[in-house]
Parts: sequence; C-alpha cells; structure tokens
Amino acid sequence: MAWMRPVTRHVRIWLAVVLAVIIVGTAGYVVFEKWSLDDALYMTVITLTTVGFHEVRVMDGAGRAWTMLLAVGGVGIIFGSIGIVAEAVVAEVASGRQERRRMENAVRALKGHFILCGYGRVGATVAAELAHATVPFVVIDANPESLADAIRDGYAVVEGDATRDAILLQAGVDRARGLITTVDSDANNVYVTLSARAMNQGLFIVARANLEGSEVKMLQAGADRAVSPYARAGRQIAELATRPRVADFIDFALSHGELSFSIEEIEVAAGGPLEGRGVGSLAAEGVHLLAIVRGPRDYEPNPPADRVLRPGDGLIVSGTAELLRAFAGRA
Repeated sequence: MAWMRPVTRHVRIWLAVVLAVIIVGTAGYVVFEKWSLDDALYMTVITLTTVGFHEVRVMDGAGRAWTMLLAVGGVGIIFGSIGIVAEAVVAEVASGRQERRRMENAVRALKGHFILCGYGRVGATVAAELAHATVPFVVIDANPESLADAIRDGYAVVEGDATRDAILLQAGVDRARGLITTVDSDANNVYVTLSARAMNQGLFIVARANLEGSEVKMLQAGADRAVSPYARAGRQIAELATRPRVADFIDFALSHGELSFSIEEIEVAAGGPLEGRGVGSLAAEGVHLLAIVRGPRDYEPNPPADRVLRPGDGLIVSGTAELLRAFAGRA
C-alpha cells in the first residue's frame, strides 16, 4: 500500500541509527574500560534496551558516564522512532484524505462531461482518445489497481461499482453529456445503461457488448450505440486486408494529430449560423460535406449544392483540421 512506503523508509533510517549507536557504544566501552569486544557489545545492548541486568564488570566514573549516556540514548531512540513513524503514517493518511477531497471537488466541478465506466484495456484506450480530444470525463472503477492506473494517467476518478445509482450520481450523471460503459460483463453494462438512462434521459450512452447478440440488449436497455470490440476489430482487420489504403487513410483522418486533414461531426442548431445555408456555400469555405445524418443509420450522402441545411441535421464534414476547428467554433 502507498502509505507503507514512507513507513518502510523511516524503519530503514531507524535501523541504521540503532546500528550506529551500538557500534559507537561498544567502541566506547572498549576505549574507556578496556573491555573485550563481546563484553562491550553485551553491555551496550542491555543498556540501550534498558533491561536492567547487572553490570558486566565494575566500572569507573568514565564507564558509568558512558553507560548513562547510552541509557538516555536508548530511551530517546525508542520513543523518537515511535514518534517519527507515527508522524509519517499520520501525514500520509492526511495527504490521502486531501487527495480524495481534491478529486471529489474536481468531479463535482465537471459539467457536460463523459462518464467512463471501467478502466481495463478497452477503457484505457477510450480514455486516451477522450483526453486527446480534450473532452472532460471521469472514470468509475471498483478495482483499486485500475483506479491507481487511471490516477497515474492523470484522470479524475470515482471509486465504486458503476451499477450503483449513488456512484453514478457521485460521478455527476445528472449533469453529464454522455456515458461510456466498457465493463467486461454484458449484464453489468446493461444494468449501468438502464440506471444511467433513468437518471438522465438526455444522456448519450455508448455500451460495450462482449457476446454475440448483446448489442441488441444494450440498445433495448437505452444505449444510443452498442459496440462489440471483437466484431469491430474483425471488420477493421478485413478492411486492412482488402482495402489497406482506404482503411489507413480513414484511421489517420480520425486520429488526433496524425494528419492535417480530418473528418468531424457538426450539428445544425436552430437559429444558428448554419441554418438556411446551402451545401454549396460550405464548399466555398473549403469544408466538404460528405453526408447529412437525419437519424440513426439514416444518411444522405453527397447532398446536392442547393440542399438547404435545417435544424437537427448532422453534418459529416471533411477538411483541414485547423479549418474544421474554426468552422465548428462558428457553428
């Protein structure tokens, strides 16, 4: 455990001090009383430990003064060491509490964020992509090792079971923009989806489906999208084998910082600057409209130049990354 590290460090220091005092004490008896090494060592140990045995030999004034000094030193080492170790433990515990409070305050300050349930291999990859996209999010996981990994990677965390409503509320599900559940268990992912949807009807939920046929259950539970990592990986492998250049280009275009060219998603807002504009006017700005999304799996590819944009239209656009960032800011 983390709090044991400073304790171990102080124990090493304590052992070094005790060993040094024993060596010095033994040398003192050898020098002052001319004792043999074994008698000097024995007298030093029984004096430091304050066991109260009789003196090994009759001592003169210098020997008694040395013995008193060792006795006081032994008591000081015992009580001083206890105090140092106790202080280290208390300081570490207090530091841990302060860190937890800081983390709780950071999570409470989030709004319009994503909640990522599960920080395994899939969850860690999702977190890295969200971080690259500068999307605020908080990680929920019940595994201390996974939480430690997320904290080490610099992410806000909430410790607990994501299937519990209290944990979802602690992560701010009522004010979140979306939720991604990547837990290994399909049953838990369904439960998380049901709970999150009940607490926030406007939440955009993406659920991981591990077993064949689970995607339908995730959608029925309220997920907006259900993804099978294995099926998605299989399709990507097939694309790389049959159309490697196309697959590489799309992957690079969707990756952060890989190409200056990018593909983004923008929604036409009511009363916004895009409402009522023609598709042709976007091309004049260097923005290429690949498709208009009217609903789930309802696409209008390559819309004509005179097509008028309406509120609620989702635009899949391409162009330079810098141009699309500026365009999205104006939209």
